[in-house]
Amino acid sequence: MVNCPKCEAVMDLDEEDLDEGDTLTCDECGAEVNVASLDPLELETSEDDDDEEEEEDDEDLDYDDDEDDEEDEEEEKEDEDY
Repeated sequence: MVNCPKCEAVMDLDEEDLDEGDTLTCDECGAEVNVASLDPLELETSEDDDDEEEEEDDEDLDYDDDEDDEEDEEEEKEDEDY
C-alpha cells in the first residue's frame, strides 16, 4: 500500500500489475498520479494535475482583485459625500 501524494489517502494497489510511468487516479481526491518507482513503490502527482492547481490559484487571485476594486469604489463614494 502507498499514500496519495496529494491527499495522503491510502491507495490499495496491486504492485505486481504496476509499471513505472503508469498513471493512476486517487479514489479519494481524484488526483492523477504517476508511478515514479517500483522498488520502493513511490507515486508522484502528474504535471497536468499541478497545472490545474496553479490555474485555480490564479482564479482565486482574480476574485480577490474584484473585491478590492469594489472596496475602492465604496471608499471613493464615501469621500465624495463629505
